[in-house]
Amino acid sequence: MRIESLQEGARLAIDQLRANKFRSVLTIIGIVIGVATVMAMSGMINGIRSSVMGAFEASGPNNFMVARFNFNSVRIVSDGSGPPWGDNPAITVQEARAIERLPSIRAAHVGLDLQEEFSFERQRVASVAISARDAGWTEFTQGSMIAGHDMLPSDVRAAARVVVLSAPLAETLFGTLDPIGRTVRIRSVPFQVIGVFEQEENVFASLQKNFAVMPFSSAIKHLDAWDGMLLVFAVPRSGVPQEQAIDEVITLLRSTRGVRPAEDNNFAIIRQEEMVETFNRITGIFFLVMLLLSSVALMVGGVGVIAIMMIAVTERTREIGIRKALGATKREILWQFLFEATTVTVIGGAIGMVLGGGLALLVAALTPIPASVPVSAIIAALGMATVAGVLFGLWPAWRAAGLDPVEALRYE
Repeated sequence: MRIESLQEGARLAIDQLRANKFRSVLTIIGIVIGVATVMAMSGMINGIRSSVMGAFEASGPNNFMVARFNFNSVRIVSDGSGPPWGDNPAITVQEARAIERLPSIRAAHVGLDLQEEFSFERQRVASVAISARDAGWTEFTQGSMIAGHDMLPSDVRAAARVVVLSAPLAETLFGTLDPIGRTVRIRSVPFQVIGVFEQEENVFASLQKNFAVMPFSSAIKHLDAWDGMLLVFAVPRSGVPQEQAIDEVITLLRSTRGVRPAEDNNFAIIRQEEMVETFNRITGIFFLVMLLLSSVALMVGGVGVIAIMMIAVTERTREIGIRKALGATKREILWQFLFEATTVTVIGGAIGMVLGGGLALLVAALTPIPASVPVSAIIAALGMATVAGVLFGLWPAWRAAGLDPVEALRYE
């Protein structure tokens, strides 16, 4: 196939689009929607993923959790038998302290979560997420203290009624007043505000703006928080491999709990990688649904391509006959119409890329999602448009190439 023939095919395709603008718009609209969907969704998924990966990386890739069960592998049970982890004993504070004394562990923070209503005078905020933690909880959270100070180990030991508020929660409760030293009521129990924490901007921060942090011992003692789901956030010492630290934790808990060699662990070790894998599985399903939806749009666009190319073949029957009479081969006619169909879909793909990229930029500007279109999505979009042009243009091109030159010249 000569370069001149390809250029001619592209020129003829563009001429067809110009001559039949309305029909052309209807033809490529499916391609535009399909490609724009791929671009925009890829940009958002890429942005969410980079934000999540950044949060995991900041919280320490070697850190891991010890929990009653692995919530990454939770299954729904409908036969009334209860969850398989139901017989597992809860993690205790004593076990957390024993983990912290292991040679490979630098810190082991206790944590549990609950929700309560906060009030200050007449101002009330419902369903505030409370992270009941040990001192040093900021090792697992991106952000900084913008007023006051963090809770101290002595606050945890004394189960002091102190609380650190997120910046949005402090603003909602106190407005322009200085929140430090003031008292908020949680389930009618007074807690003194000792600090205001501003979380680093990311997807999680935008989902949960109103949150508070207090000593876990305070939540258990004053708010009757259930410690059945208590977690331990373990931080290995610098230079200690994660596997070594995990092996020591498993050995400790199995021996103290009296687990026999043939029995499974009655607790769970949750690595950061597992949470990343779970997130990747969720986004993978989301991406698959997106591909199916965009495929439907491409199919609609493909039908339009077949229709416009069949009309083009009919309208240009005499032209095909003349070209064949002048020596054009069947292969050259086939490639000409295939190239025309591909040009139509690539133009639709280019418009879809611009629209999809614009949508991703809009999402990045208006939301906390740092949406950005990856190079792989651009290549995939161009590939989809090209393949759609070849597939859907094949039948009209084959029909044009198979025309008898004598019959074609007689066509009126």
